[in-house]
Amino acid sequence: MAQMSAALDRAKALAQLDVAANQKLLSPGAIANIRAWLTEPRYAEYAPQVAEHLVQGRWKQLDDAFWTIIPFGTGGRRGKMYPIGSNTINDRTIGESAQGLADYVKRLHSPAALSCAIAYDTRHRSRHFAELCAEVMVAAGFTVYFLDGYRSTPELSFAVRHKHCSCGIIVTASHNPPSDNAVKAYWSTGGQLLPPHDQGVIDCVMSTATVQRTPFSTGLAKGQVVMCQDEMDRAYIAAVAAQGFAGPRELKIIYSPLHGVGASAVLPALEADGFADVEVFGPHAEPNGDFPNVPGHVSNPENRAVFDAIISRGKQAQADLILATDPDCDRIGLAAGLTTKTDGPWATMTGNQIGVLLTEYVLDRWKTAGRITPNHYVVKTLVTTELIRRIADAYGVKTQGNLQVGFKFIGGAIDEAGSEKFIFGAEESYGYLAGTYARDKDAAVAAMLLAELAAKAKAAGQSLHQKLDALYWQYGYHAESQISVAMPGSQGMQQMAALMAKFREEPPRQLAGLKVTRVRDYLGLTEHRPGEPKRPLDGPRGDMVMLDLAAEGTYVAVRPSGTEPKVKYYMFTFEPAELLANLEIAKAEHAARLADLGRDLTAFSRAPG
Repeated sequence: MAQMSAALDRAKALAQLDVAANQKLLSPGAIANIRAWLTEPRYAEYAPQVAEHLVQGRWKQLDDAFWTIIPFGTGGRRGKMYPIGSNTINDRTIGESAQGLADYVKRLHSPAALSCAIAYDTRHRSRHFAELCAEVMVAAGFTVYFLDGYRSTPELSFAVRHKHCSCGIIVTASHNPPSDNAVKAYWSTGGQLLPPHDQGVIDCVMSTATVQRTPFSTGLAKGQVVMCQDEMDRAYIAAVAAQGFAGPRELKIIYSPLHGVGASAVLPALEADGFADVEVFGPHAEPNGDFPNVPGHVSNPENRAVFDAIISRGKQAQADLILATDPDCDRIGLAAGLTTKTDGPWATMTGNQIGVLLTEYVLDRWKTAGRITPNHYVVKTLVTTELIRRIADAYGVKTQGNLQVGFKFIGGAIDEAGSEKFIFGAEESYGYLAGTYARDKDAAVAAMLLAELAAKAKAAGQSLHQKLDALYWQYGYHAESQISVAMPGSQGMQQMAALMAKFREEPPRQLAGLKVTRVRDYLGLTEHRPGEPKRPLDGPRGDMVMLDLAAEGTYVAVRPSGTEPKVKYYMFTFEPAELLANLEIAKAEHAARLADLGRDLTAFSRAPG
């Protein structure tokens, strides 16, 4: 009788789906995916919920949840949590992600040595999804090294390497809104998936019919799930602390984990490096997936507004430095006084500016120690400031900078070029790495090095902002900015694809009053100047277009985000050191140029056709 009732419900739901298709209430992708979830055995446990949504006419929820299959992007498989849907994070999409990873890894590794490290952040259902992933990996024959407690993404990367794992998984959506969650998959290197493995895992995920699971308690009892967080904490913090340098430690620091995992990594790293005067900002201290005390409930250190309340506390406490990390503690932002007067004006720094300071500091300390050779190198991406390259050139080291967006490419470059000569890696989105203990960005090591630099500058009577200005006088003024244009929903992907095609084939002739002199297409790997034929481009393939303008060091890059439904614009301007007469005037002029670039790019993206 129950089977007959289920069959009738399914038939009713399919009929309702046909009506929705005829009336164009759902996108074609949603119709196809909903039909699969109603009829295919692998989705049987979710079919009743899908049918209920159809009967209730919940078209928007259904279209958002099913219009596509959630992909792997630059940060893994990430999206809004919802109990059903091919385009949302739920037990099915998480389970098939883990199953696909397990199936692919098993093809390439000996069955006798299969292992996977797993960690999770403070978001809602992160612990549940981490257990689910562990159950899948155990059922597939893996030993799971489980970090049971809120732990950082870089510690997971470290654990993969430390335990010689075949792969790793962390459940986190980084700085996304509270509604979201995600899985990031890691290879045996400790880095995120790179070609061809990313596509190999995707293919396995898409072909997953059954998600096999062994109960978590069974895995624990049989020793197939190994709780290792204490061991990993000790080894990880030791590895981070080993990247530090001797020097002054007189510094008052206010630190905010923004309701995430950062206290498990940043605080012990600072303590191990000798910083004793560290205050955790109380309103942000609680691990909480709702991120209740940050503006808009989005814990992103790229957002200057998250620092407003912390700066007020910093002034009150006469602090020298404010640090804040995102929920999984792989990105870091800072605020500091414009001068050494703690009661004066404060300002934040961009990810590029932080990267510049850290690069110069680490290179200076390596040079002082006599460790630098011409074969050493730093790494950055194509959309990270060229000031890093100029500083590296001055120190006589190489720059690996012809890389697509995403720290996974920095991790890959370290392995390809040889980790023994690696010094520092930086990306514009507030991600940095020193040392070779991990293959992902690490806010803990960045916090430690920033504290060292701030203490060193303070001892010399200089603020971090004044230190940065000194670098501008030496290497030229570099200004960077970034804007995004949201394109959400089932139409967003088509809009983004059309816009990218427009930039490739009919780019703007000028931006901010400057002619476009060259178009670099990293998807087709071609470049051309207006009116001239295309020629091969030496670069990494990716969905990005860069436009060079008729002013030295002025260019823009455009790409669809790999983690969110939006198009990102990166804008760069430059004033050579020999032309700098007044730094404050130069800052104002370049801020105006960046604003004009942003205005023109936004207008171009919204123009019809």
